[in-house]
Amino acid sequence: MSGSFGGAEMTTSPLDAEDIQGLVRFGFRTLTEAVFLLLKIRDPDAARAWLAAAPVTTAAELPKPPQAALQVAFTCEGLKTIGVAEDALNGFSPEFLSGMAGLESRSRRLGDLGANAPASWRWGGQGRVPHLVVMIYAQPGHLDDWMRTIQDETFSKAFDVQDSLQTSDLGGTEPFGFVDGVSQPSLDWKREWQPQGDKPEYGNLVSLGEFLLGYPNEYGKYTQRPLIAADGPGASVLAFAEDQPGIRDLGRNGTYMVLRQLQQDVRGFWRYLHLQAGSDPQGRRTLAESLVGRRINGAPLEPKTERPITGIDLSTAEQNQFTYDGDEDGLRCPFGAHIRRANPRNPDVPPSSGLLARLLRMLGFGNKWIHGDVMASTRFHRMLRRGREYGPRLAPDDAVANGPDAVEHGLHFICIVANISRQFEFVQNSWVMSTKFNALTGESDPLLGNRQPIGGCPLTNTFSMPQLGGVPRQLMQVPQFVAVRGGAYFFLPSLSALRYLASAGVSR
Repeated sequence: MSGSFGGAEMTTSPLDAEDIQGLVRFGFRTLTEAVFLLLKIRDPDAARAWLAAAPVTTAAELPKPPQAALQVAFTCEGLKTIGVAEDALNGFSPEFLSGMAGLESRSRRLGDLGANAPASWRWGGQGRVPHLVVMIYAQPGHLDDWMRTIQDETFSKAFDVQDSLQTSDLGGTEPFGFVDGVSQPSLDWKREWQPQGDKPEYGNLVSLGEFLLGYPNEYGKYTQRPLIAADGPGASVLAFAEDQPGIRDLGRNGTYMVLRQLQQDVRGFWRYLHLQAGSDPQGRRTLAESLVGRRINGAPLEPKTERPITGIDLSTAEQNQFTYDGDEDGLRCPFGAHIRRANPRNPDVPPSSGLLARLLRMLGFGNKWIHGDVMASTRFHRMLRRGREYGPRLAPDDAVANGPDAVEHGLHFICIVANISRQFEFVQNSWVMSTKFNALTGESDPLLGNRQPIGGCPLTNTFSMPQLGGVPRQLMQVPQFVAVRGGAYFFLPSLSALRYLASAGVSR
C-alpha cells in the first residue's frame, strides 16, 4: 500500500506484532514478579551467541498471558561493545548517543542537580553506565526458575552483572500509596489515526510512530533512526524503511526506553503533610491528593466529561475521561499538581478557535485564561509508562509514626518513547521541573521537584492551591520527596534487530 505524508511518498506494510518486544504493548502487569539485570558485556562473541538464542517475548496477542517474559535493551555503550558499526550508530538520536548523564546541560534540564546529580548515582553516572538491561518478568512463584533459564552458561560467559534492580508488587499502587498506572495513551495499532491538522479537542489515541520507530508520528513524519544499506552484512533480516524504500530499517519496530531509579521518601512525604494538616489524618490525605492531582484510589479531582474522549474506553472512563477545561482557576486540581504537569490534557488549539479568535490571541488579545496560553499541545509529548515499584508497602499512619525507615522505597521509572528529546526530556524540563509551568512561579513538581534554586527563581519549594474568592493557600519549604539513584537511555530493539545484532551484520 502506498501513500504520502507531507508530500513524501511512502510504502506502508502490515504491522508485525511478532517483531516488537512485548513491553511496548502489554507492560506485563499480570507478571507481578520482576527483576532488571544491569549488565556489562565481558565477551562480545558470547553475548551475541546468547542474544541469538534468547527467548524474547513479543507483542503478539496470546489466548492467555504468558507465565514469564524476557525483554532486552541496549545503551549506546552496549551497542558499541557488541560491535555495531559507527555509521549505523550515527543514525540514533543525539540524546541516546550522549546518554542521560553524558552532558552537564542535560543534567540541568532534567533536574539532575543537588541530591539528583549523576555523581551520586549508584549506576548510570560516569564510568557506571551499563551495556544492556535484561528485564525478567514472571507470575508469582516462577521468577527464580525463569531466571535460571535465562542465566545459562552462555549468559555467565558473556556478561558481568553490574546491578540487580529488584521490584515489589504493591497491588497497583506506588510507594506513596496512590493507585498508579491508570492513565496511559492508546496506541493506534491498526494505523487508522490521521494526525495531520490541528486537533481542537484533547484525545488519548496517539500515532504509533510516537512510540515505535519506523512509523509516522503525530507530525506525520518519520523520527530519525538508524538505516542500513540493503546490501550490508546481515541487513537482509531487517525490513525495508517505509519512507526510504531500498534501505533497511534497523530502528523499525524498536524504540527508546528511559529507565530511572527514583528513591521515594515515603516517611518524609506523609510526615510533612501531617504537620501541614495540623495532625489531622483527613486533612493530610486531602493535601496529598492536591499534590498528586488524583484521589488516593486513582479517581481524578476533575468531573467526568460529558463527551467521550477518543482513545479512552469504557473500562477506564471513570478514571480518565476528564480534562482541565472546566477548571480554569485550578480550584479542583491545582495548576502545579503532579498529574496536571505530566499530562496537561490540552488540545492543539484553545476552545473557540475560529480564524478571528486565533488572530486576536496572536496579537495578545482575548486570552481569558493565562495558564492555558503557556503550554504546548499534549499529543506531541506523550509517554508510555512501564515502571515497577520497589520496597515494601508503608501505610500513611505507619509513615508518620516515630522511627527511621529501615528499608528503601521507590520506583524504577520506565517510559517508552520514539523521541527522547521531544517526549521524555520535554516533559521533564518544560512541565515537571519548570517553575514557570502553567504561569506559576516559585514551584516545581510537588513530587519530583529537586527544590534547587535556579537563575531568576531562588525559591522552587512552594506549592499553591487556589481558593474560591480568596488568596491561594501556599505550602512553604516543601522538602524533596524523590531522589534519582540511577538512570540511562536504552534502545529496545525489534526482534529482527536483535537477530541483526547477533549476526554477521555487526563489525568484528
